[in-house]
Amino acid sequence: MPTHQKVALVTGGGQGIGKGIVRHLLNIGLAVAIAEIDAEAGREAEDSFHQLGPVQFYETNVADEVSVERAVRLIMRHFGRLDALVNNAGIAHPGNAPLHELSLDEWNRIIGTNLTGMFLCVKHTVPHLRRANGTIVNIASTRAIQSEPNTEAYSASKGGVLALTHSLAVSLGPDIRVNCISPGWIDVSEWKKAKQAKKPRLTERDHAQHPVGRVGKPEDIASLVAFLISDEAGFITGQNFIVDGGMTKKMIYEE
Repeated sequence: MPTHQKVALVTGGGQGIGKGIVRHLLNIGLAVAIAEIDAEAGREAEDSFHQLGPVQFYETNVADEVSVERAVRLIMRHFGRLDALVNNAGIAHPGNAPLHELSLDEWNRIIGTNLTGMFLCVKHTVPHLRRANGTIVNIASTRAIQSEPNTEAYSASKGGVLALTHSLAVSLGPDIRVNCISPGWIDVSEWKKAKQAKKPRLTERDHAQHPVGRVGKPEDIASLVAFLISDEAGFITGQNFIVDGGMTKKMIYEE
């Protein structure tokens, strides 16, 4: 189904921030391929959004090169073009285990998904993005620049995403622009698959921690993605944009 519409690939697009990005891009007229490891979530997202525009789910493990190569091949066969890659797929520490309890397998699993997975997706989409003078947006985290205890693998992976972003921008320019978004606290309670979705349980104190007065929403990230992949952002590459309601600018003292 070759299309004249611009096509975006969103990894981890079945739930959370990724799902919000998929919906927003469809709403502004793009066709969207969803690469998602959770087949149930991916199918639900595809079914939920199909009335908004061309959207197709591909079961994909971004940490596995064979899986990524297969997904990209199928996407090109179906859509015939690729204009934007949104590297959103990622996992966090389960339970924030202390460093001395963190196994090498778990370290490798987090780095493999959050960092190596981005490398693999870029590697296999670059030829198609070059033809389209396309764009890449990597989703990192404010954990790349600040930490809570016992998040070493996650923080390291997201710090790596920042470095990977500016390296790719230099290597792939001028054909492809590459930028990064670092979300802060984004509530995704309602953006999970149906059996896990729930109403947000946010307090006034949660909102008040943010200088803007509220916790973030997936739409806050999605709107910036849309700008960065647009021609209006044509002079922007290699940058990291922190979207956290101002939390990283607050100086906090314990009393």
